[in-house]
Amino acid sequence: MEKNFEAFIQAWQDHKQSGKSFVTVTLVNSRGSAPQDQGARMITDGKSVLFGTIGGGKVEARAIEEAAKLIQDKESKTHHVLWNLQKDVGMTCGGEVSLFFECEGDCRKNWIISIFGAGHVSQELCRVLERLDCSITCIDQRQEWLAKLPKTINTLQSDSPKDYVKEIDDNSFAILMTMGHATDAPILEEILKTKNLPYVGVIGSDSKAKLLKNEMEKVGVLREKIDSFICPIGESFGDNSPAEIALSIAAQLIKVKDEVFQTAKRTK
Repeated sequence: MEKNFEAFIQAWQDHKQSGKSFVTVTLVNSRGSAPQDQGARMITDGKSVLFGTIGGGKVEARAIEEAAKLIQDKESKTHHVLWNLQKDVGMTCGGEVSLFFECEGDCRKNWIISIFGAGHVSQELCRVLERLDCSITCIDQRQEWLAKLPKTINTLQSDSPKDYVKEIDDNSFAILMTMGHATDAPILEEILKTKNLPYVGVIGSDSKAKLLKNEMEKVGVLREKIDSFICPIGESFGDNSPAEIALSIAAQLIKVKDEVFQTAKRTK
């Protein structure tokens, strides 16, 4: 059994709050020579071990592969296996292990949205997006603006918002709507140089887009990355009020989400 159950629960809660998908793997039963005791637990993101162990070595590597498949599965959230350690895993010991996999978060590629800026349009956008099946984090230098957001929104006060870019999941949608061009540009540069996100959008105008592209070229961002970000963001409907701009942005995000994650269900 997991020797420190409180530590496991804390790790589980921490990863749950991150909005990222992960899998809990539990050693339900074992027979013969097994690498861990019954009840051992591990948390994995399908790439590496985030917490705990079910024995290490080949059985753990195989479990991580199995967890990755579950995260990609569009239907199942749980999975059970009975592995012969010799035949199925390639170990020299001749035991068996029974493992239970449980995916937390949206295992159909969780829709994660990172919004840089908590101003008027961001306030409206967050109120629209909080009703959708997504995880939202809003980053701003101003705590007083973050405090106005709905309680369901994850908030982060940072004097250097671009430092948060390294924390963004590879499947995240990034929206830049900070206090202005001077604060949007460093974040955009960091994203384009270090990430390959499915959606990067910057609020603004055609003239702002031209200025940003010129600046990104001067700092050495690859042309294909420069061409990948969207500015202005939003669909071409509505007026210039924060509420209608937010609705046009949400519509665009849903269109891209359906294309990237293949989640469209409505038919004409």
